[in-house]
Amino acid sequence: MSKNKKLVEEITSMSEDFAQWYTDIIKKAELCSYSGVRGCMVIQPYGYAIWENIQKVMDKKFKETGVENVSMPMFIPESLLQREKDHVEGFAPEVAWVTHGGNEKLPERLCVRPTSETLFCDHYANVIRSYRDLPKLYNQWCSVVRWEKTTRPFLRSTEFLWQEGHTAHATQEEAEERTRLMLNVYADVCEKELAIPVIKGKKTDREKFAGATETFTIESMMHDGKALQSGTSHNFGDGFAKAFGIQYLDENNKQQYVHQTSWGVSTRIIGAIIMVHGDDAGLKLPPRIAPVQAVIVPVAMHKEGVLEKAKELEARLKDKFRVKLDDSDKSPGWKFSEYEMRGVPVRIELGPKDIAENKAVLVSRVDREKTFVSLDNIEAELEKLLDNIQQQMFDAALENRRSKTYSAADYDEFKKIISEKGGFVKAMWCGDEACELKIKEDTTATSRCMPFEQEQISDKCVCCGKPAKHMVYWGKAY
Repeated sequence: MSKNKKLVEEITSMSEDFAQWYTDIIKKAELCSYSGVRGCMVIQPYGYAIWENIQKVMDKKFKETGVENVSMPMFIPESLLQREKDHVEGFAPEVAWVTHGGNEKLPERLCVRPTSETLFCDHYANVIRSYRDLPKLYNQWCSVVRWEKTTRPFLRSTEFLWQEGHTAHATQEEAEERTRLMLNVYADVCEKELAIPVIKGKKTDREKFAGATETFTIESMMHDGKALQSGTSHNFGDGFAKAFGIQYLDENNKQQYVHQTSWGVSTRIIGAIIMVHGDDAGLKLPPRIAPVQAVIVPVAMHKEGVLEKAKELEARLKDKFRVKLDDSDKSPGWKFSEYEMRGVPVRIELGPKDIAENKAVLVSRVDREKTFVSLDNIEAELEKLLDNIQQQMFDAALENRRSKTYSAADYDEFKKIISEKGGFVKAMWCGDEACELKIKEDTTATSRCMPFEQEQISDKCVCCGKPAKHMVYWGKAY
């Protein structure tokens, strides 16, 4: 038991130091490691397997809406980036530049893509001619580079993996519909696959994407009460189209500008999974995206027939579940702690007594409850338990958000909640950026979103007291 205890003790308690707890879990579970390049991470096999499972789910959902995958260049000529003024200003501080090719200075600097709007626009200007060419529904899975001042694994790194969708439409109505559709896809993935409840809403003008007319967001709450922007979907209107000359001939043979959208989710969602679901023992992975849904741990493996029965069980289960048999010579107790720390949803214990009674023990990662099941119907029992775990994780995350969401009608109350409790604060806003800036300056909290489901907390702005226009979720964020 001393080995097991030591292993768990190497993870700092989240109540003691949440940031260190987060780092400890990433290192212990071997999700990623630091690289020799400043702010860049090596995503290790276990971490990458989580991303692959998320990617598979999302890619399937994208394609069900008509989206096709493409691949754009990594480099953007400076002249191309400059074509959309607001966009380039928004990204200028984070851009990495290539100035030389070999020993020769390039005639024009190349930007290492921080995002690919300009590349897609340049392509669309070349391939869209007629209304028959629309809509264009493209997505790419790639990495991008943003020269962040402060970096944290998964949450904010110099280079990170993501998907970026870029679509072109004949009308503003179609673009608006696509913008909302993709936000709903993201919300669906977060809630049903990752067991993370989200708030859907619109960003304020100050917080919207550079160059967008509207930005929609899904906001999730971490265990410590901080917010994480978990996915965004942007409506560009025809601003980029005018900057890049993306026009088409409509049914009446008239030239029209296209209307565009962009939407993305990155590997920071893995950070959300860690911070929403984890505990002091380590990771808790939602069964639907866990690389290993169940691990088989033979007990008294040296005894006759135990390992053979465990292998037989693995062969039975692997067609339906992502299952692993650990037949290493480490002790069962060490394995129990190891797979708990790695967040494997279910542990299957199988020993000589269990085999004699034609049963196995299923242990849930969520509540550590043990269930004794017959080997004859273990598939059905395992499926039921995995479904229960998925729901339990969502319910726990939702309860955490509910318990840390407050309402404030006046500014003193607002500041007190932010200072003493944290979490989300629902409060009214007049729509003036000056109030948004004052709140940030006074409390370091930012507007997370104006939720689609509006409430009337009061009729006055929480900051200035003028007539309110929107109810806003405010909070400190990662």
